[in-house]
Amino acid sequence: MKKNENKIINLSTDNYPLSIEVEQKDIKNIHLSVYPPNGRVRISAPNRMDLDTIRVFALNKLKWIRKQQEVFRNQERETPREYLTKESHYFLGKRYLLEVKIHNKPPKVILKHNTIEVYVRPNTSEDKRKEILEEWYRNQLNKIVPKLISKWEKVMGVQSNEFRIKKMKTKWGSCNTTAKRIWLNLELAKKPLECIEYIIVHELAHLLEPTHNEVFVAYMNKFMPKWRFHRDELNRLPFRHTEWKY
Repeated sequence: MKKNENKIINLSTDNYPLSIEVEQKDIKNIHLSVYPPNGRVRISAPNRMDLDTIRVFALNKLKWIRKQQEVFRNQERETPREYLTKESHYFLGKRYLLEVKIHNKPPKVILKHNTIEVYVRPNTSEDKRKEILEEWYRNQLNKIVPKLISKWEKVMGVQSNEFRIKKMKTKWGSCNTTAKRIWLNLELAKKPLECIEYIIVHELAHLLEPTHNEVFVAYMNKFMPKWRFHRDELNRLPFRHTEWKY
């Protein structure tokens, strides 16, 4: 296999066909990921590792892969949103009813005890209402996240340079360890605060250890002993109709 060239491994055991995407790159260890909604499987492997060795690794992990895929198939899904009054929306893990209010002023969003009020001009399209609400979510994360990053940087003895927020299809977060830049999924604004903190700690831990090896796990155990609980809580929550996974 050429360096950095993606390949597909096709496995078929016990009438269970499985296609695995393989990417080889300049890393030390092999990594296995299973993504929702349908359990897409991906392996990242060192350039030096031959395809037969990767295939054996995948076969040894087949039971775990099947278990993860079954979890995703049974995972609750959110229904697609139309951004209409009385529709359910979430903020920091709490359910709110959307109230669309018409006015002839610039759009705004107001959070109340049990409702999220979205003020829009007459004839505002569904896409525009969605855009307005997503921008509000982004602004809320921009208020919440800096304090959490500062808190955990002190605890962990690390320093990031910046964070950014974007829509991400397969991850809750990522870390560019060279630039010391953290990316967070916009969908996190809908999740409980402790889940947001878990992702922040996870990404900051990559500044200490770039991979998900035993050293990384030891850091997570040290700084957030209940991180597995928060991870599982995050992954138990309903997927958006376009799903993500960390």
